[in-house]
Amino acid sequence: MLFRYGGELLRFSKNDFIFREAETPKFYYQIIRGEVKLNNYQQDGKEFIHSLPTVGHCIGETFLFSDSPYPVNAEVMTDDSEVMRLTRSKFFELLGQDPQIFRKLYHYTAERMYYRYVMMNLITASDPVHKVKGLMDCLKNYHKKTGLYSYQIPYTRKEMASLTNLRVETVIRIIKNMEKDQLLQIRNRKIFY
Repeated sequence: MLFRYGGELLRFSKNDFIFREAETPKFYYQIIRGEVKLNNYQQDGKEFIHSLPTVGHCIGETFLFSDSPYPVNAEVMTDDSEVMRLTRSKFFELLGQDPQIFRKLYHYTAERMYYRYVMMNLITASDPVHKVKGLMDCLKNYHKKTGLYSYQIPYTRKEMASLTNLRVETVIRIIKNMEKDQLLQIRNRKIFY
């Protein structure tokens, strides 16, 4: 459908930027292959990750509805990534001609907003254990996993630190303690919660 409206397939390598903070939104983007992170870099060089969208997710689409510049970067995390790009005008044409697509987009946006509010609440918490456990609970619930050790956390310890605004060492220590308390398992360096 995106090709029918003039979409083009773009290829990216790891660490390429799809768009940067302060640029003007001009395109709808959808991830076809690979992983992307929406982030900011602080003045001290520390990275803050807002989210880690993957295959099938659209990125930056909400910014097309305002005249404001991007407040985040979209940075590619994997080599050989592919992203579909559609001009802003064609994107709005598509939404106008297919109300079902608009409803699906709105539902997707609502789910992401829920996640962001949960994450904002976690980030402002003072207890680092609450932040890490809350992140894992949020992910597990989103993926509708209920059993003990049934969900593999898809993020590295460094990514979890960036998502929770903690130091990597703090996240590692918390995960080790959670493993001791049998709240999670580590298998081949992967976290199962």
